[in-house]
Amino acid sequence: MSGRKDDTDTVPGIPAEVAWASSEARLDLGTPAADDIPLRQISLAELEDVIERHGMFLRGQTGGARANLQGYDLKFKDLSGRELSGAELSGSSLRNANLENCNLKTANLFACDMREARLKGANLSRSDLRGACMRGADLCDVTMQEADLRDGVLLKPDARGNLVAVTYNTVDADLAVANATRADMSGARLSNAFIVQTDLTDAKLRNTRFVRADLSHSNLTGADLEGADLTEATLTGAILHGTILYNVIFSGTDLTGADLAGAVFSNMNPDDPQFRLARMPRALDALGPEMREIMIQHDLWIKSNGKQGVRAPLARRDISKQSLSRLNLAAANMECSVLTSCDLSGINLLMADLALSDMRSADLSNADLRGVTMRRANLMEARLTGVQAGPVQIVGAKTQRWPAHFDRARFDRAILRGGDFHQAEMSGAVFAGADLRDCNLRGAVLRDADFSGADLRGADLSDADTRGATNMVLDD
Repeated sequence: MSGRKDDTDTVPGIPAEVAWASSEARLDLGTPAADDIPLRQISLAELEDVIERHGMFLRGQTGGARANLQGYDLKFKDLSGRELSGAELSGSSLRNANLENCNLKTANLFACDMREARLKGANLSRSDLRGACMRGADLCDVTMQEADLRDGVLLKPDARGNLVAVTYNTVDADLAVANATRADMSGARLSNAFIVQTDLTDAKLRNTRFVRADLSHSNLTGADLEGADLTEATLTGAILHGTILYNVIFSGTDLTGADLAGAVFSNMNPDDPQFRLARMPRALDALGPEMREIMIQHDLWIKSNGKQGVRAPLARRDISKQSLSRLNLAAANMECSVLTSCDLSGINLLMADLALSDMRSADLSNADLRGVTMRRANLMEARLTGVQAGPVQIVGAKTQRWPAHFDRARFDRAILRGGDFHQAEMSGAVFAGADLRDCNLRGAVLRDADFSGADLRGADLSDADTRGATNMVLDD
């Protein structure tokens, strides 16, 4: 069994008649699909006994035994919430199984058929998923830290004693068309994996290895890929709005047609070959004639209540390190704009749309952000002292209050001291190390927000919705 040196790990728990072929040995083996391979049957009573004895084994009790379900037919079985950490499941079929909130930490899931399985909230940290097929699976909120999802082929003897490959029309780990929103795959190895058209929105992918992985047309909006290795990976047509790409290795990466508007880089050179065919924000000179004409038309549009002029079309524009101080860009379309290190002090952004914008280190002091939309915006180390970000009353057939929206925005180490954010929508926002002293957060929606290291002294949180918020330390 030849293979690359880094892909020759042993597979614990697999008997001698079962072998693993590396990607170097992937040829047309002419083998039947996995559904044609006979699997061992097990009754519900027998399965319950295996799981119960496995729990005893984990607790060190007499009579316990590690669960050995290698090569079993577990299709459509309900294993939700069960304790199967370290279990042996290699070569089994878990297709359409319910594994929600199941603990499969360090389990051997080598070459398992997990197509369309329900894994929401499951823990697969450090599990062996080489060659597993998870096509169409629900991986929402799953934890797969340091899991191994590289390529692998399960070989089993046929009637003549010859080893044949058990395949699912692929010999690579297959996560195609899966829903992996908010999944934590930090440190996982996904070399050669198929992750085509997979929803990885808000996934944690720090230091994950995607060497030669196919991520074509996947949605990586808001994902954190800091330190990831994308060497020779394919991201054609992928969506990377607001994706964190600090210290990512892009060697030989195919980014043809990838949408990088709002993506956050630390070492990106736009002149590198792999970025030339990607969709990038266009540069705009804040003092140039194009910007002057935009402001004239936008001002006319505002004063005529939309009857004349044109709403400022500033979406997907790069205005970084320039000054827009005190400009009136109320209701402007600035989605996916790049405003890093901009002087935005005193700017009027009332009801403007800046979703997925990159505003790292921008100065928004005393800005009018009432009713603004900054969903998934990156405001790391930005200055927002004295901003007005309360709701706006919209008068029509029925008077409505339109709040400012900062859902899943990042305020890491930002200064928000004295800002007015009452009734703002801030679910899932990150305030790690932020200065929130004396902020008005009355009635704000802060569900699932992260306040790690945030300074909340003097902040008004009366009537705020803080369900699921973490690391909140309030002064006495």
